[in-house]
Amino acid sequence: MDHQIILNKVVQCGLVPLFTHHDLELAKSVLDAAYDSGIRVFEYTNRHNNAFEVFKSLKIYAEKYPDLMLGIGTIFEVSDAKRFQNAGADFIISPAMVTDVAEFCQSRGIFYVPGCATVTEVYLGKKMGSSLIKIFPGNVLGPAFIKAVLSVIPDIKLMATGGVEPNEDNLKNWFKSGIHCVGMGSQLFDVKALEKGDFSGLKTNIEKSLSIIQNLRK
Repeated sequence: MDHQIILNKVVQCGLVPLFTHHDLELAKSVLDAAYDSGIRVFEYTNRHNNAFEVFKSLKIYAEKYPDLMLGIGTIFEVSDAKRFQNAGADFIISPAMVTDVAEFCQSRGIFYVPGCATVTEVYLGKKMGSSLIKIFPGNVLGPAFIKAVLSVIPDIKLMATGGVEPNEDNLKNWFKSGIHCVGMGSQLFDVKALEKGDFSGLKTNIEKSLSIIQNLRK
């Protein structure tokens, strides 16, 4: 998929859920709930021994949503990037600035989002072809870091992950800093409730967050 199309959709959505679970059926239900709540960009994270098997099946399942982009996160190795690309990942995200993964993605035309925690890393990520940079860990760096980065690299798009909460005060601080989108994981997903089949809280959190982001952008 064209990189600009992916970037536009990520920025337009404003929120990328970050989810992982070893149970495929639960992952399918979470994906359904997220889509029904308005999500069009979804990150499944590579944090379980069977993550590849779950993602591969989830990607096939997600074909019923032609306008949904499903990517893979927590990628540190080129070998994993290759596997998940072959499984149909629309984009690849790392928690760090992994240069060999960046080079691989650049050579294959894959939309790659590195995780960066310094201005040097953000600049390197941009130089290696990434149009979107993940600021991580957000709870350590904070919105002030976003402002600082954009003051010297104003033409890069940034996504904050870690320390982002589904409430107005927190989201306002991030988006006022100039952030283009946010990633939310544990703050968005109550895993125990999901395992009991209760998806109402997830839908509420997503719908509330998307509404807040939309209003902040007015």
